[in-house]
Amino acid sequence: MLNITGTYECKMDAKGRLMLPTALKKQLAPELQDGFVVKRAVFNSCLELYPMAQWDLLMQRMNKLNRFNKKNNDFIRKFTAGVKIVEIDTAGRLLVPKDLVEFAQLEKEIVLSSAINIVEIWDKESYENIIAAGGEDFENQAQEVMGDIMEIPDGLS
Repeated sequence: MLNITGTYECKMDAKGRLMLPTALKKQLAPELQDGFVVKRAVFNSCLELYPMAQWDLLMQRMNKLNRFNKKNNDFIRKFTAGVKIVEIDTAGRLLVPKDLVEFAQLEKEIVLSSAINIVEIWDKESYENIIAAGGEDFENQAQEVMGDIMEIPDGLS
């Protein structure tokens, strides 16, 4: 299972290209050959970069949805809106499609943030704002989401 780690700042040029930081590129090295999918995030104004293997797993799951159920069909359409297959070139650059740059309001300063098995692509200011917002809410959310997990095989808490 892929487990990407880290938050990285980088710059995007006027053509929408960004250079992957070396540490992130090393983590993604096994995935570089197969390519990536970039899409709009569901809950935030950022983008999500899926290694192709992770995208394929997600699509297998979504393919089980009944397309004759309108809610499912509408969800699939919205979830896959703007999806693009992208590659990281030999120089380690990723070209972000223009429509997705506009969606995420990406400017020159970018943050690449690991989200377990994908990478979120944020405008730096938007990322800093969302991280700074709701400190007390995060405490409650952490307790609600992680507080009941009891299985700790390696003894960490």
